Amino acid sequence: MFYREAGDFKTSYQDDSQTFPIKFDRYRYYAVLIAAFAVVPFFINDYWVNAVFLPFLIYAIAAIGLNILVGYCGQVSLGTGGFMAVGAYACYKLMTGFPEVSIFFHVILAGGITSAVCVLFGLPSLRIKGFYLAVATLAAQFFLVWLFNRVSWFYNYSASGQITAPETQVFGTAVTGPETAPWAAYLFCLVFTVACAILARNLTRGMAGRKWMAIRDMDIAAEIIGVNPLKAKLSAFAISGFFVGISGALFFAVYLGAVEVGEAFGINKSFLVLFMVIIGGLGSIFGSFAGAAFLVLLPVLLKNVLVGGLGWPTDLAAHLEFMIVGGLIIIFLIAEPHGLAQLWRVAKEKLRLWPFPH
Repeated sequence: MFYREAGDFKTSYQDDSQTFPIKFDRYRYYAVLIAAFAVVPFFINDYWVNAVFLPFLIYAIAAIGLNILVGYCGQVSLGTGGFMAVGAYACYKLMTGFPEVSIFFHVILAGGITSAVCVLFGLPSLRIKGFYLAVATLAAQFFLVWLFNRVSWFYNYSASGQITAPETQVFGTAVTGPETAPWAAYLFCLVFTVACAILARNLTRGMAGRKWMAIRDMDIAAEIIGVNPLKAKLSAFAISGFFVGISGALFFAVYLGAVEVGEAFGINKSFLVLFMVIIGGLGSIFGSFAGAAFLVLLPVLLKNVLVGGLGWPTDLAAHLEFMIVGGLIIIFLIAEPHGLAQLWRVAKEKLRLWPFPH
């Protein structure tokens, strides 16, 4: 009985309603946090940060934001790439306009600006849903990319049309720019990822999360029992936009350093984050992390095996990677629609009884 609840008694409502009520879950959570903050920074290098850790942490934030909107509230969105672009360009304008302000506040304010934009494009959800709402958010994706391409004010009238993050420091350590140490960029993104995960976990387990799930399951019944659809839907768009905006700001400022909106935040980015949510599991914070890890680590693994190990051409390996990812998405939709999160739930049920079969 490796994973068990027997003997884990609670004597107060506060203990019973905590985020991780099972002692094993709490210890596992603390162990992961200690390893992430106190062990990993001493052993990582440029390759591990740029190929694995930074993409995973940033995409996990974006997947959490989209999961709140799609998985918890049931509002389909295909505009994640465009909303990430809003966060990136908002962060760029804040960094160049107010260089004396800490980048922590730039990233948070970029999330707030993205939240407002997301609410604006979420207004159609009050009248339409399903496929029609997906088309409306897809239009937002194309409009935002067009806007950032056409209006030169957003990229400070640069001849190339690109935006480049200036060098900024936190407590005397560079976190953006070419002089950034790998551990500094990793810890900067890790702080935002942990904070966003804790915030999302508490929101989805509270009153707001219950309203979102009521709207998702049956909006008419939810309205009858007193849930305000306008507040519930727009709050889901706002919170989702806040997380996606933060991920876009980090993706631009810390990970890439310089971006062009069509290349970095095109429709492919929207589908990539959506696939992370589908594979990880709708309506699960853990599923957002699992989906992000899966779609970040799989290309790295395939590249090392096919190109580095077997000596295949790079273009052939890239095409095979698309085929494998697409096939896995189809398999997940057929065999396990609830994604990796459901597989983890089943594994925990088995571990509760292990080594006994029943």
